[in-house]
This record gives sequence, structure tokens and C-alpha cells, in this order.
Amino acid sequence: MLAREKTAGTPPERLRTRHAVSFGVREGFGCWTVTPRKSRSGRTVIYLHGGAYVNEISPQHWKLIEQIADAGACVIVPVYGLAPQHGYKEAYRLLIAVYRETLESTAPSDVVFAGDSAGGGLALGFAQTLLSADLPQPGRVVLISPWVDISLRNPDITSLSRKDPWLAVPGARECGRVWAEGDDVELPQLSPIRGPLAGLAPIDVYIGTRDILLPDVLLLRDRAAAEDVPFELTVCPGAVHVYPLTPTREGRAGSVRIVRSVM
Repeated sequence: MLAREKTAGTPPERLRTRHAVSFGVREGFGCWTVTPRKSRSGRTVIYLHGGAYVNEISPQHWKLIEQIADAGACVIVPVYGLAPQHGYKEAYRLLIAVYRETLESTAPSDVVFAGDSAGGGLALGFAQTLLSADLPQPGRVVLISPWVDISLRNPDITSLSRKDPWLAVPGARECGRVWAEGDDVELPQLSPIRGPLAGLAPIDVYIGTRDILLPDVLLLRDRAAAEDVPFELTVCPGAVHVYPLTPTREGRAGSVRIVRSVM
């Protein structure tokens, strides 16, 4: 998985037919823009896909992106470099460039950062970096099963690991290690559960109970409450990792709620 050649992951033909899709290069990496062909809401969503920082964007990601565009939002999809060929520092440089460009035509209150799993952790970490940069917060941050601590050291993860049919701790830790490029995995840019929360945009999180990332999400919720950060957590009983992306009843309900929240 780590050694194989990575591809960019192009949008499906259905998405290209329904919406205007363009491609550009920012900081040496690709960036897709999906613009609704009909009525636009004025909202722009910067979506960061999951995949443990080593896997390309998948059809499930494009499906949710299509649903968001169907609702009238423009969706920007930065194709950040994947480990082990690339790491987090390049990803942050890419996101800074993409966000600066987005703000040239869109008010920050109309921008949403969204992401799932690894992309969710990256979206949260990027929002935190804005607190010390000359850039405003977006209007909202929407996270699906975010990977907020790549060390996976929370002791409560052990009991959940037997119930999670998708994620395994040893493999995930190795992916996080190579993404960190030798840096401390507890750096907030890598594990944003350790970063600042006060001053962030309102955060929405969706996660299932059969997901090893749940214990850290619960810690994040508690930290947000302590720092008076608007934080809405949806925990779906019996649901698996990134459940709103799955072709299930709970997945369909979750994706509908997410589309509503970003609009």
C-alpha cells in the first residue's frame, strides 16, 4: 500500500456531466473545482478526502462531493500529495494557497472546510493554523470520522478495535508515521486534538460507534466544550468508519445531514 504508485483520482463522468469540472495546479499539486451548472448558493466547500494519507480519493468521496454540488455549493478538492512520497508540510502549503485564492472571490463566512478520516484531521489542523496566520476562519468545519490523533495512543481504542471492521491500529500508525516524515506525531499539525480550539469556527462531527477514532473524537468534544467552541457531535449507533460515505440507510441519512449543514 505504501510503496505502490499513487494516481490523482479523477472525477467520474457522471459528475462532469452534471456540473462544470475544472482542474488546476497549486503548489505543484492538482486541485479540482466542481461548480454547479444551475443555481449556486454562494457557498464554497473545500473538501479533503480520507485514506490514511496514503490512499487516493475514491468514488465514495466523489459521490458526496456531487451531492454537495447538487445542493448549489462550489466544491474545491485539493489533491494533496500522499505518503510516503509526500508529507504534511507540503499539504499545508497547498491548503494555504487554495484558501487564499478562494478568499479572493468568496467571503470567509461562506467557506466550509470539510473532510473525512485523515482528510478530517487535516481540515481541523488547517483551521487551527489559521489562528496564527493572517487568514480568517471559515464559516464552518464539517468532519466525518476525523483522525485527530495519528498516534492512536488513547487506551479506550483497544476495546473498540475488536468492533471496528475497517480500521486496524498497527497499519494506521505506520501510515501516520510516514506522513509525519520523521517529525513528532503529537505535533498539532499532525494530531490536531493537541492543537488550539478556542477561536475556531463552529465544528460539526459525524462518527459511528464501531470506529476506533470515536474515543479521540469524544475527547475533542470535551475539549471544545471546555474552550467554549461551538461543537455539534452526531454519533450513529452501530455505524462504521466514515459511515456517511457508505451505501447504507444510516449512510444516506448522514450524507443528507452533512449537505444541509454545509449549506
